[in-house]
Amino acid sequence: MFIHHHQRNGFYTMHKYHFHEQYEIYYLINGERTYFIKDLTYRIREGDLVFIDKYELHKTGDTRLPNHERVLINFADGFLRHFNQPLLFEPFRMKIRLLTVPPQDRIWVQSLLFEMLKEANDALPGSETALQAQLASLLIWCARRLNRGSGTDFEHESPAHKKIADIVADINGSFSEPLSLESIAKQHFISPYHLSRMFKRVTGFSFVEYVNSIRINEAQRLLRETDWKVTLIAERVGYENIGHFGRVFKEIAKTNPLDYRKTAKRIGQ
Repeated sequence: MFIHHHQRNGFYTMHKYHFHEQYEIYYLINGERTYFIKDLTYRIREGDLVFIDKYELHKTGDTRLPNHERVLINFADGFLRHFNQPLLFEPFRMKIRLLTVPPQDRIWVQSLLFEMLKEANDALPGSETALQAQLASLLIWCARRLNRGSGTDFEHESPAHKKIADIVADINGSFSEPLSLESIAKQHFISPYHLSRMFKRVTGFSFVEYVNSIRINEAQRLLRETDWKVTLIAERVGYENIGHFGRVFKEIAKTNPLDYRKTAKRIGQ
């Protein structure tokens, strides 16, 4: 498990989108941020908890306010294996991944997070077990609140945000088919120029960046979970040219498909 506390002055936007094999929990102590996760853009405020599933595309960015302080947790599947409790992973499966912690509970949540930071930094005997128990306690509390309907009711910031969310959902469901800015724009009755600008402003991605990232994310899953040939996988995720697929894959994954498969299989053993 990895836990990190950071206080940043000024404005900051994550330079690149990314996804990884660990679950992620993000808690904003103060400030305001935007957070794109899968197909929605959230405005994150003080006291908000955010949950990102493994291999899920995400990116943080600025609002018009500078300065923020946050705690970030990453952990792998195996970290909580001894609990054998599906409830622990429910916050990562919800449609809305945002939980606003009520003011009366923020002292408890922040105290728990800083206890975890101290436990991780001190690395005393039994620290891993203590961290497992603390993380499980946090996730059970969050899952119970979310199951009671205590999560934030999601509201799009503007009609533009709603429009882009609909477009992103369409892309997520049809990325294996030929896609272009022009075809999507026509489908949603918007000019390609306006769609390009609006897509970038709302999600933080260019249209091409997003389509490529979704396709490569799925290609990685197929490389991990099947023995299909790379040419077939390239075709299944929407690339007609295997050379182009290889270049985009290496740009995003920092390795080639075959090496990615070897590494993933080795880690999974």
